[in-house]
Amino acid sequence: MQNDFLELDSSCALEWVVPRVGSRRILVTGASGFVGGRVADALEWAGHDVVRVGRRKLDRSNYISCDLAEKWPIEKLKGCDVVVHAAARASPWGPRRAFVRDNIDATRNLLAYCAAVGNPRIVHLSSSSVYYRAEDQLGISESTPLPRRFVNTYAETKRASEEIVEQYPGVWSILRPRAVFGPGDTVLLPRILEAARRGKLPFLYRAGTPVVGDLIYVDNLVDQIAQAATRDGIAGTVNVSNGEPIAVMDLILAILHRMGIPSPSRRVSVRQAMFAATLLEWAYQLGRVRSEPPITRFGVHVFAYSKTFDVTRMLQWFGPPKINLDQGIDRTVRAWSATAKARG
Repeated sequence: MQNDFLELDSSCALEWVVPRVGSRRILVTGASGFVGGRVADALEWAGHDVVRVGRRKLDRSNYISCDLAEKWPIEKLKGCDVVVHAAARASPWGPRRAFVRDNIDATRNLLAYCAAVGNPRIVHLSSSSVYYRAEDQLGISESTPLPRRFVNTYAETKRASEEIVEQYPGVWSILRPRAVFGPGDTVLLPRILEAARRGKLPFLYRAGTPVVGDLIYVDNLVDQIAQAATRDGIAGTVNVSNGEPIAVMDLILAILHRMGIPSPSRRVSVRQAMFAATLLEWAYQLGRVRSEPPITRFGVHVFAYSKTFDVTRMLQWFGPPKINLDQGIDRTVRAWSATAKARG
């Protein structure tokens, strides 16, 4: 450990490198979630006065349990220098009204409250999915045109939330991360691993070159959010990833091998998988089924199309990621393995 930085051992629950800077009062939404909770912990360790907001009930003094789409204690925002907005409905499937409520209405309410208490700086956690088209996209930059029709409701409502932030009269920044992973993740890789454990994960393939994609290790994202929240001169929109594109199926197979999970034996083309996902989604919509289909078009999209990002602006703003992809995967696998062993 150095004087001005914390770097926790990879066996710990939290693994980041965060500078100690002058103390600020920072409100973090989504603080009961995967990213928001780690951001709040990191900022608190660095000496900031952190107010946490989340939907779940947690027993801690600096935590507010509330629904951002409803009225909530605006007085908690008074005196805040920065608001990190990490709360969102992040799922490939769900009722449209829920996405609108949690991603659009909640953002609009929060920023209206911020404007009423003096326009604190806003750091908004968005998604790289706002760029996605049903095709390979290589070197996506912040100036890449956005699609007229978004890949799903999540991407559509995240873009709508960005537009609200872009109209904010105070200083704001928008981070668009690509495929966040790490210990504590419940959305991305864990779904794939669980499908593989149950023998439900096929080997998805397409003709031609392998599908490649970017990811970002969660503690690199935490570091970037912390910098955006505490450093002057950071404003605007930025793509963030580890900057190390990798063949998607190669990555999945390597993780399965390390976890001792058998590799998929059944081969399915991405075209067949997309057709099946489309039929399932239609059936679930017509039947008004609340649960998520076992396969979604967005899930297949990850294996069907390459997505890589130009991170020039990220490097200029934040510097290179402090934890490389191999290190992030190693830490994640070891954390999952430890959890599985503890459960027996």
